[in-house]
Amino acid sequence: MSAQFFPSKTMSLYMGRLFLVRSVAVLAALVLVLQALDLLGESDKILAVPGNDNGDIWRYVSMRMPQIIQRFLPFSVLLGALITMVTLNQNSEVVSMKASGLSAHQVLAPLIIASIGVAAISFAFNERIVTRATATLNRWQKVEYAAIPMDSRVQSDIWVRDGTNLINAGSVQGRGMGTRLADITIYDRSGGELSAIIKAKAGRPQDTGWQLDGASRFDVKRGVREDLGKVTAASGVRPDQFTLASVDPDGLSFLQLWGAIDDLEAAGRPTRSLKASLWHKISGPMSTVLMPLLAAVAAFGVARSGKLFVRAVIGMALGFAYFVADNFGLAMGDLGVYPPLLAAWGPFFLFLLIGEYVLVKTEE
Repeated sequence: MSAQFFPSKTMSLYMGRLFLVRSVAVLAALVLVLQALDLLGESDKILAVPGNDNGDIWRYVSMRMPQIIQRFLPFSVLLGALITMVTLNQNSEVVSMKASGLSAHQVLAPLIIASIGVAAISFAFNERIVTRATATLNRWQKVEYAAIPMDSRVQSDIWVRDGTNLINAGSVQGRGMGTRLADITIYDRSGGELSAIIKAKAGRPQDTGWQLDGASRFDVKRGVREDLGKVTAASGVRPDQFTLASVDPDGLSFLQLWGAIDDLEAAGRPTRSLKASLWHKISGPMSTVLMPLLAAVAAFGVARSGKLFVRAVIGMALGFAYFVADNFGLAMGDLGVYPPLLAAWGPFFLFLLIGEYVLVKTEE
C-alpha cells in the first residue's frame, strides 16, 4: 500500500482520532445504560442468596460488563463512524478532500486502518478477558449465584446417560483417564422405573468402568440404605462423556475451542455448530472493519443529492441489517443448515461487497 493512498498525515490522524473518540464515547454510554438495566433484573437474585452482599454485585458487574462490551463494540464503531462522517460532511471537509483529488477509498482509509486496530484489540480482549468472564459467570449462574469452585477447569452439575440409567456428577475435572468425579449420583432405572439410587463421594475411570469411592445404595422399593464402600459401575460410560458433556464456545478461547472440537471429533460427536462459533471468534471482531464502509453512505451515499439525515439513517439500517444477518448465519450454523465457514463469514463478505458497491457508485 503506497503512501499516496491516504490523505495527508495531519488529516489522517485527525480523522482517526475523531473516529476513535466518538466510538469509545458511544460504547461507554451504551455499556453504562445496558449494565444498569441488566442489574435491575439480576441484583435481587444475587442478594437473595444467603451470604451474598454488595461485593457480589460488583463481582457480577466485573464479569457481565466484558460481555456487553464484546456484543456492542461493532455497533459502537458503526455509530462512531456515522457521527464522524456526518461531522466531516457538515463541515464540508469531505467535499474539500474530494475536490483535492482524493477518491472515496482514500477518504475512508484512515477510518479503515483505525478499525483494523480496533478489531485486533477486540480479538485479544475477547480471548483474554471475555471468555474467562463468561465461563465463570455461567458457572456462577448455574448454581444460582451460590458458591462455585475457584478452579475454572472444574465443570459442575454434569448429567450423562448410561443406557436407561442417569448419572449426575456434582463436579468434573481433568480429562481422559485422569478424569475425576465428585458428588456422584446414579439413578438405576432397570426395568424402566427407578429401582435404586447410588451415591458416591468420588469416582475415577478404570478399564472395567468407574471406581466409586465412599459409595452407598438406596433401594427405592424396600426403602433400605446400605454402604458399599468401593464399587465399580457405569462400565459403558467413557470419560469424554463427562468432560465434553457441556462445551460452551463463548467460555473458551480460540485454541481451547479448537482442542475441544478435536476431542469431540475423536469421540465421534457432532461439531458443526462449534466450528461455526470457532470461526466467528475471528469474523466477529473483524466486523468492526465493515462499519466505516457501511457508514460511508452518510458521507457519499448512492444518492448524493439526498439529505444527509436520510443517508445517515440508511447507513445505520445497513449496520443493523448486518447484525441481523450475522446472528441468522450463526443460527443456521447451529442447526447444521449452513456449513461452518459460510455461517461465520458469509454475512461479512456479503456486506463487504455492499459497502464496496456504495463506494464504487460514488466514483461514477
